[in-house]
Amino acid sequence: MKLLNWKTLVLSICLTIVPNAFAADMSDEAIAERIKPVGEVYLDGELEVAKAPAASSGPRAGDAVYNTFCTACHSTGAAGAPKKGDSAAWAPRIAQGDQTMFDHAWKGFNAMPAKGTCGDCSEDEIKAAIAYMIE
Repeated sequence: MKLLNWKTLVLSICLTIVPNAFAADMSDEAIAERIKPVGEVYLDGELEVAKAPAASSGPRAGDAVYNTFCTACHSTGAAGAPKKGDSAAWAPRIAQGDQTMFDHAWKGFNAMPAKGTCGDCSEDEIKAAIAYMIE
């Protein structure tokens, strides 16, 4: 059996691959479709992209805030967070007073971020979440 030399091998590869490259549709429409942007960029003030969410009818309840934003840490004790319903863990915090607990929740304290990751929570909602956790 005779082995192919490298020139024959390269030629056979080129004859296999090159025709496939020219098989692509080269019409203007096909080219435009292949190179069209996958997204758009809007600069501030150019276009109203999304409307602000409708105003809520009032502050969210403490359980709603807790279940949405607080539960990840306060149900597991992650990063030293006192667990909901653990009166022994909450006692020293409660002894510091409501204002101190609120300040820590609002501004952040130790591993807890400000507002406990609820960036759009109002003061009343944070207070309601605290009250729910220490029930």
